[in-house]
Amino acid sequence: MTLVVHVDGATTGGAFSVLEELPPLSDTPLHVHENEDEYFHAVEGEHVIRIGDREHRLAPGESVFAPRGTPHAQRRVTPGEGRVLVVISPPGLEGFFRHLAAAEAHGSLDSEARESASREYRITWL
Repeated sequence: MTLVVHVDGATTGGAFSVLEELPPLSDTPLHVHENEDEYFHAVEGEHVIRIGDREHRLAPGESVFAPRGTPHAQRRVTPGEGRVLVVISPPGLEGFFRHLAAAEAHGSLDSEARESASREYRITWL
């Protein structure tokens, strides 16, 4: 996956970061962030955001909030189509993706690298 970091914590004075996934697009399995709240805003396409036990179907222009500590997942109604902006507070989660990108650049993106990054950024995959 490719992500654009529109703004990071350094840009916002530590307030938030904004990420967007670019093609090829993939869905995000159920997981929990210990440190970050996430706000999902659909830009194109339809998305299903699961937060806890509820599924929220988002059309362009619609948003939903996932508080830290709450299991959540994201999928596209039409696989591979759509855009969503994710606002993250506090910032820092962009480091998780930078960690994985560095591992990929060094040819070492494997399950151990993913587990290491998940531990560092306190993400639990369910």
